[in-house]
Amino acid sequence: MPDPSADSLDLAYHVRPAFPKAHRFAIEIRIPRPPASRVTFSMPAWIPGSYMIRDFARNLQGLSAVDAQGQSLRLEKLDKQTWVCHGAEGPFSLFYQVFAWDLSVRAAHLDVSHAYFNGPSLLLRVHGLDAGPCLVELSPPEDEACRDWRLATSLRPLAIEPQGFGRYWAESYEDLIDHPVEMGTFRDIAFEVEGIPHRIAITGRHQLDEGRLLEDLPRICAQQAALFGELPIDRYLFLVTVLGEGYGGLEHGYSTSLICSRDDLPLPGDDRPSDGYRRFLGLCSHEYFHLWHVKRIRPLAFVEGGLDREVHTRLLWAFEGLTSYYDELALVRSGCIDAKTYLGMLAETLTRVMRTPGRAEQTLAESSFDAWTRFYKQDENAPNSLISYYAKGALVALALDLTIRRDSGGSRSLDDVMRELWRRHGRTGLGVAEDGVETIAKAVTGLDLDDFFTQVLDSTADLDLASLLATVGVGMRPRPNLGGKDLGGQVERFEPVSPRPTLAVRLRSGTGEALVQNVISGGAGENAGIAPGDLIVAVDGLRATADTLDRLVARAARRADAIPIHLFRRDELLTLIAHPLPAPDDTCELMFLDPVADEVLQARDAWLASLG
Repeated sequence: MPDPSADSLDLAYHVRPAFPKAHRFAIEIRIPRPPASRVTFSMPAWIPGSYMIRDFARNLQGLSAVDAQGQSLRLEKLDKQTWVCHGAEGPFSLFYQVFAWDLSVRAAHLDVSHAYFNGPSLLLRVHGLDAGPCLVELSPPEDEACRDWRLATSLRPLAIEPQGFGRYWAESYEDLIDHPVEMGTFRDIAFEVEGIPHRIAITGRHQLDEGRLLEDLPRICAQQAALFGELPIDRYLFLVTVLGEGYGGLEHGYSTSLICSRDDLPLPGDDRPSDGYRRFLGLCSHEYFHLWHVKRIRPLAFVEGGLDREVHTRLLWAFEGLTSYYDELALVRSGCIDAKTYLGMLAETLTRVMRTPGRAEQTLAESSFDAWTRFYKQDENAPNSLISYYAKGALVALALDLTIRRDSGGSRSLDDVMRELWRRHGRTGLGVAEDGVETIAKAVTGLDLDDFFTQVLDSTADLDLASLLATVGVGMRPRPNLGGKDLGGQVERFEPVSPRPTLAVRLRSGTGEALVQNVISGGAGENAGIAPGDLIVAVDGLRATADTLDRLVARAARRADAIPIHLFRRDELLTLIAHPLPAPDDTCELMFLDPVADEVLQARDAWLASLG
């Protein structure tokens, strides 16, 4: 263990929530032995795992530099996120504050109820010292309202109090900013996976069936560990923030930050997992999978790139798409859900992709490469112009898995590809080349997959999943949707569905009003001239709301081909004439075929079977 004394190190950070009511952290960085008289330091522009420039430096204020004698040193700002300190002939310190009011998994948030931060949004990188170890001192706020606070982080402790405050250790700046910190009055839960301690810190008001969570989550974690064959950590932390409405996660090497809705947690007395709880377990599964795949198996572009600018790669389909496939597959393999429930979740993913016209405009490789400026900065036209590398990537992973299983006679699967990725890249730290996943898939399976990868990555052709699912005894049917909330699912049989008349517009959620969010290309709404931002107030003379719009359009279309639509565009009332069109076959239903041949049933069982 290193010497915890700050004097023995070249770098030491001290972080304190200085002004909870003003939402500001205070940071001091002590530099006992400057690498030069001119020291450069900078704030990251983005955080790993979230591919958008966020310009964290915009929240920094009050920056100053003081030497050991208390004399101010001159600071020069070079660009939006980089500074130079001149005249650093001996020990000196940097002081600054960071405004923290971003309640997400990406940045920092502070009030009298809790404090949370990710390193990239708070901690400056000191150039020339960023590759070496550093001390991290985490102190509680002095505000009386925070006297009962505790601290949770996956940083390595050196000398800490029972509440968790004190001194921690980081191997480098990259390591330092990979351990988010939560302070507050959270609920603490512990369990083990393969003898490794795991911890859940839950912040926010909630009711929780702790026994149910402790039954399910360890099984999911164990299933992911069984896939890769080892658990390369000595500790792990789930930081969970509970809100009235919310969803999101961000992966780290020894932890994850999660946001969930209050209703997503299992309630005492619930006999069956709710849709929200399955969503929460899938989120936990997704981020836990990333401790291998993204945090240790990494694209070469990310290994060689930095945090000061965009780092483009066509591999996000593999790192997020494969993870999205395995996060739900682990739920059924672990026994947390049954096979029919898994089929329903898979059908909903298929529906989301089928309802995205942008899949015919943007390839999966392009979606990955352009994530910085398109996927993370979606506008009103996004459904018509882009495809999610998460959702379509998950379907490509499914197609790849079933293709390998079929063409290898069941002797190989995507599981073998993941294990080889871990062996070659996760254990070694060598980055994955842009064609590295394809290369390993072909080498491990011995199959000619060139045409497969060309089609799924570099063309906009739809995947032929129906024939692949049939190889594991699953029938697939697209049908017209019955409304915006109809996502298809698992069924016992395929029933006839008549297409309803529709405008093909999507409404903004949470308003109650028929406020148009997106207008789908080629639909009746676009043909009528409806635009994003329009507030539809009436259909054929009857008041319209978010709940009644579809019903009013269908009713009016039964007696007339042309129906008047009354709407506000900005503050002007307009009347447009729409000709509703039949809803397209954009909703997926899946069912288990019965009877099926023994070899098909065996293939299905092998696909969904536990790896433990």
